[in-house]
Amino acid sequence: MFRSLTTRVIATTISLLVAGIFTYTIFNVHQQQEMLINTARESTELLLHTVESSIYNTMHLGNVQDVGAILSMVGQHNQLVGVRIFHPHGVILRSSVPNEVGRSVNANDYKLYQSPKNYSMFSVPPHGEVLAMVKPIYNEAACHPCHGSKARVIGVLNINYSLNRTKMQMLDASRIFVISSIAITVFLALTISFLLVRFVKKPLDNMVDTMLKVEKGDFAVRITYEGTDEIGRLIGSFNSMVDRLDVAQKELEQLHFQQLERADRLASIGEMAAGIAHEIKNPLAGILAAVTIIKDDMTADDPRGAILGEVMEQVKRLDKTVNDLLFFGKPSLPELTCVDINTILTTTLKFASQHRGGVNIERRMELCPGLPPVYADEKQMQQVFLNIVLNAYQAMPSGGTLGIATSLLVRDDVEYVRVDVSDTGAGIPAQILEKIFTPFYTTKAQGTGLGLPICNKLVKLHKGDIRVISDSLTGTVFTVELPACHLGTFNTSEVTV
Repeated sequence: MFRSLTTRVIATTISLLVAGIFTYTIFNVHQQQEMLINTARESTELLLHTVESSIYNTMHLGNVQDVGAILSMVGQHNQLVGVRIFHPHGVILRSSVPNEVGRSVNANDYKLYQSPKNYSMFSVPPHGEVLAMVKPIYNEAACHPCHGSKARVIGVLNINYSLNRTKMQMLDASRIFVISSIAITVFLALTISFLLVRFVKKPLDNMVDTMLKVEKGDFAVRITYEGTDEIGRLIGSFNSMVDRLDVAQKELEQLHFQQLERADRLASIGEMAAGIAHEIKNPLAGILAAVTIIKDDMTADDPRGAILGEVMEQVKRLDKTVNDLLFFGKPSLPELTCVDINTILTTTLKFASQHRGGVNIERRMELCPGLPPVYADEKQMQQVFLNIVLNAYQAMPSGGTLGIATSLLVRDDVEYVRVDVSDTGAGIPAQILEKIFTPFYTTKAQGTGLGLPICNKLVKLHKGDIRVISDSLTGTVFTVELPACHLGTFNTSEVTV
């Protein structure tokens, strides 16, 4: 339920609203109670001053007996529990309740007299809670004829004001305020919920439903929203995104169709090229054999022998091109065995040293001893490294240094044997470097553009990796990485052409 953003927002808003109104209600009720208590206190204090003034006037006139009558008359007020005058020692001298006279005053009233305050609230059975107020009657000069001059306080005026009506008023005010607060809270909660559902939840739900349709591939759907608020701008951006996705999908479909057509044409061309290669290979073999016989029948000083020798070289080059084309179209599966990569490199370098391009080349070999064997086809690996070495020779026509180094590396808990073949030639330009593994791409007049692509394919058939870095200052480095033989799980059935 609370996974919905709108539900969480509504619940949080209502919770904060309830907490705020509840706090305000408690504070306001407390303030109302204090205000009513203060009103009662002020009324009691006013009544106390009135009684005090009446008593003073009566006593100044010498009508001491009228004090009781005044207290009885005031005590008839329905909010007054009692009006009395008691001696500073606690004995009641005059009271609105005649049978109290001569008794000890209530302990709470006497404690109030002894405290610094002049009022207090406490319970008086059966009248309930009362507001008690005391005021000392001081011995003034006019009182000396009757009370002498020794006592400073000749009596304490005490009024107990019932708080029953005040409490009823407080209860009524609190009830009205609480009910009104609950009504306001419910109204605001319903209003906020309606607004959030109407202007937030429904548009978002609509957007989610539309996004699900878009996810299923329906790019024709759009969301209609007339507002210009944040939701409106979000929906506008969503519609714009779907428009762009629709356009992109159509472009991709068109591009995919073009790629399929191109792949179809390339497949047809490949089949045709393979057929032509097969058709050319047999006549080339016949031509080479015929030219060889004719050349062998000529004397050594026959000038036509040189021409026939050049014809034989060109026929051999054509035959190699046809073989490369056939091999790239369908290479033979490697015959995998555990072989020593250092031995393969040493043998390959011996073959390459017979090439005329390696006359002025210095060879440096740094073969790491104790390397684990690699799981590879020895002949195919020789073909790969021989091709790379001959390319290095061609990159250094004026001489240079050929470097061959081996090492062991571990990547993702798997051991690989690494071979680096470097040269100090002029380097490969960046625009050419990214195309060197592309079939039929070559910058050489006599090249077919299949040498490095065949190397790349052979290394991939061995579950290895080949890459190259080149710089005009330091030359070129080809790196070949092959898995170590003890991987065990590598088998011929995993190789795909």
